[in-house]
Amino acid sequence: MQEDCGVAKIKAERRLKIWMQVLVLTAVFLFYPVSALWTWEEIEELEETASGGEAVQPGEDVPEEEKPRIALTFDDGPSTKYTPVLLDGLKERDVRATFFVIGANIEKDDNAALIRRMKAEGHVIGNHTYHHVDLSKMDVLQAQEEIMMTDQLIEEITGEEPFLVRPPFGAFPKEAEEEGKLYVKWTVDSEDWVLQNTEAAVRKVVTDTEENDIILMHDCYGTSVEAALQIVDILQERGYEFVTVDELLIE
Repeated sequence: MQEDCGVAKIKAERRLKIWMQVLVLTAVFLFYPVSALWTWEEIEELEETASGGEAVQPGEDVPEEEKPRIALTFDDGPSTKYTPVLLDGLKERDVRATFFVIGANIEKDDNAALIRRMKAEGHVIGNHTYHHVDLSKMDVLQAQEEIMMTDQLIEEITGEEPFLVRPPFGAFPKEAEEEGKLYVKWTVDSEDWVLQNTEAAVRKVVTDTEENDIILMHDCYGTSVEAALQIVDILQERGYEFVTVDELLIE
C-alpha cells in the first residue's frame, strides 16, 4: 500500500523532529546526569527544553487549532445490525467519520434511513462501488458504471452526489477516474475484517496511528464497531482530533 506523498512527507518531518528532540535530550543528560534527587517536575522541564515547548500529557487540554488531526473511515456498509450502534457511539463522542458505502447494501432492508442519518449527523458519505468489485480488473465503462450506480442511490437519498470514492482493495484504473472526484485510500489498516478481534484491532490502530493518518475500518462487524469506539476514546485522550477525510485532505 502506497501512502499519499503529502502524508509521507509529514511523517518524515515528524520522525526527523523526534530524532532531533532525542539528540538534544541526550546532550542535556550528558552534562546534567539524572540523580535520585531529581523531581518529576525537573525532568519535565528537561523534556520541555529538548522539545522547544511544553509536552502534552494524556488528558491535558489542547487548543483545537493545535490538535493533531486524523480521519476515521468505514467501508462496506451500511449494516442494519451494526451501523446504528456505531452511529450512536460516534454521536456520544461528538465524532464525525467518513463512510464509504456499497450500493447493493444501501438497497437492503431500511438502510436508506441509515444514509439519511449519517448525513444528518454530520458524517461524510463516500462511494465504495455498487457490488464491491476490483475495478482494476474491469474495463473503463464497467468501472464507471459501478461508481455511477452508487452515486445515483446516494444522491436520491441525500440530495447530493458524493465526490469521495474509495475503490475496493485500493485498486482503480486511472483512465476511469472522473474529474471532480477524490479517490481516497488509507494510511493505517486496522485489519479488523481479518482479525475479527476487538483487542487486536485496537492495539494495531493505536500503535500505528500518527498525525494526518487515514484509518481504515468496517462497520459490518460487531468487533469492529467495539474496536472503533475504543480507538476513539484512546486517541482522543492522547489529544487527537477526528475529522472527515475531506477536512483532512482539502482544508
